[in-house]
Amino acid sequence: MSLLDHTIWWQVFPLGALGAPIRDRDLAAEAAQPNPHRLRKLDPWLDYLVELGCNGLLLGPIFESVSHGYDTLDHYAIDQRLGTNQDFDHLIAACQERGINVMLDGVFNHVAASHPRVAELAHLDSTGTPQTWEGHGGLTKLDHSLQATQDLVTDVMLYWLRRGIAGWRLDVAYEVPPEFWATVTARVREEFQDALFLGEMIHGNFATFVHESTLDTVTQYNLWKAIWSSIKETNFWELDWALAGHAEFCEMFTPQTFISNHDVERIATTVGQEGAVLAAAILLTVPGMPSIYYGDEQGFTGRKLDGFSADDELRPPLPPLPEDLAPVGKDLFRIYQALISIRRRHGWMARGEISAVKKTNETIEYTVTNPDSPREFVRVALALEPRRAVLITGAGGETLFEWAGLVPAA
Repeated sequence: MSLLDHTIWWQVFPLGALGAPIRDRDLAAEAAQPNPHRLRKLDPWLDYLVELGCNGLLLGPIFESVSHGYDTLDHYAIDQRLGTNQDFDHLIAACQERGINVMLDGVFNHVAASHPRVAELAHLDSTGTPQTWEGHGGLTKLDHSLQATQDLVTDVMLYWLRRGIAGWRLDVAYEVPPEFWATVTARVREEFQDALFLGEMIHGNFATFVHESTLDTVTQYNLWKAIWSSIKETNFWELDWALAGHAEFCEMFTPQTFISNHDVERIATTVGQEGAVLAAAILLTVPGMPSIYYGDEQGFTGRKLDGFSADDELRPPLPPLPEDLAPVGKDLFRIYQALISIRRRHGWMARGEISAVKKTNETIEYTVTNPDSPREFVRVALALEPRRAVLITGAGGETLFEWAGLVPAA
């Protein structure tokens, strides 16, 4: 069964979600205290993930690092703020019991400047100085032309695949030469033919990169921007344009779709709680491999700020148990469940053919058709005015989902 076709991911940023200290770590104090085993705090959230309708757990960085997780120190060890490798094995076993696939975040574009092999693997500038990543002094770029770098990344991927993960999210994939990914993934697929490789792609020629890198998919930032912007600015013409581009991508690969993640402002903050319902409806009806950022299904809010704490609001702690969540999020959770249920009943939607039927600034209708059975389709109608509304119908005209927000005050 293809992970691309049948996985809906619940994305979690573990260091934030599990309440680990991010900055100003006291390593001596940590070493003197019992391991917090925070990774096991995910246990009660696995049934919640399944109840929501997801079957994939996409984890942010969990390897030993300096601070936020993207400054890796040891790719083979679980960050001691989160637990141990044995805690990870426990998590994998618990996920496998529930049919949950696990994807890890692989930071292979750069490492912490204090990484033990940085002198050997660093990309040097014209003066022979290790090159930083985007001016961050604590991050050193890897030299992807080196055999040693290729061997390290291959070995790390295999190490965790052998421990039970299903695939890799590749951080800053777009800055790594595509031929590097092609070489490494070919080596990994000799042992794990079905491993999934998701590349972070913010800009560039998405389809060409997928072809040259041989990655399975990349993040669909073009569609993400159009979803929130069209809702916020009351301009569904932008979404129409993006859906046409998305349809072209889908002819060549299955994009990874999202409306929030650990790097961008929460969808409910950008477009409000009612706007977030429309965004969720789009996410879960367009073709692609969707991911839901933890808390979006509860209406979590969070701003993208500046400076060292820029992402803190985006990566909040989860309560100890799902039943400790605020009651205000229950309605949106049920909406997500209903939308995911539609997608589950129409598994072909991941590779469906999408086409806009009608559009104005305030409304849009599009169909997603089964490529193997054109008579089977789902029609989605969205409205921003006079009130926000969603109507999803089947090929026979039957109502699959219907929702309407509050009527605007006069």
